[in-house]
Amino acid sequence: MGHGDLMSRAEDVADQFLRVTKHCLPHVARLCLVSTFLEDGVRMWFQWGEQSEYINSTWSCGLFLANVFVLLNLLGQLGGCVFILSRNFVQYACCSLFGIIALQMVAYGILWDPKFFMRNLALGGGLLLLLAECRGEARSVFAGVPSLGHQSSPKHLLQLGGRVLLVLMFMTLLHFDFSLFSILQNLVGSALIVLVAVGFKTKLAALTLVAWLLCVNVTFNAFWNIPSHKPMHDFLKYDFFQTTSVIGGLLLVVALGPGGVSMDEKKKEW
Repeated sequence: MGHGDLMSRAEDVADQFLRVTKHCLPHVARLCLVSTFLEDGVRMWFQWGEQSEYINSTWSCGLFLANVFVLLNLLGQLGGCVFILSRNFVQYACCSLFGIIALQMVAYGILWDPKFFMRNLALGGGLLLLLAECRGEARSVFAGVPSLGHQSSPKHLLQLGGRVLLVLMFMTLLHFDFSLFSILQNLVGSALIVLVAVGFKTKLAALTLVAWLLCVNVTFNAFWNIPSHKPMHDFLKYDFFQTTSVIGGLLLVVALGPGGVSMDEKKKEW
């Protein structure tokens, strides 16, 4: 079997997967995408005292402002997730979650940690894809109205931005050592993230990355194997749900397609 035949068969499998799951895939993608915000919102409730104490000791802002910070995080995240999952006020909910990401990046010093900074940008990419999906649904209400269909429409630009930011997650998974496995993993992973970013063979590349991330997540972020009183439990749990959210973003890429600003779209013109 030649390389072209193998690629064609793999694309057929990806198309078949999309046909079978087309009704449930967007819902699964949304749930995965907001999972890290749900987990963090619930954690704010159960660790209210610890979180407010940390903010107060870090910023010396007083317990009142520290409690306001925790309250904003709790309500902003849980409220945003409820609206997104119920498909109500999705644009406002995404803006709320964007604000939470920015607030936490400053409050917890994530701006100065490249790994966590890139992962939070990847979360923002998933939210951009949600906004793109929301625009698509709004436009479908006016299906009979003529559309210019310009490739630089806001929806297509949101999809492009979402794809590019999503792949930042994978930059944090690359291992810079000289073992054969690491070199192979880096080469394959780098090729896949470039394909998603430029929008070439997008659905197949995104599904492959989903499978890769699922394996990495279950293998390396198995927080359920660590006693809950150990700090590593919370660290792995945070990592697990952030990775799950990026998986949700990639599933949205599969469900929505790459958009107008992509090589897949250009191929249709050729």
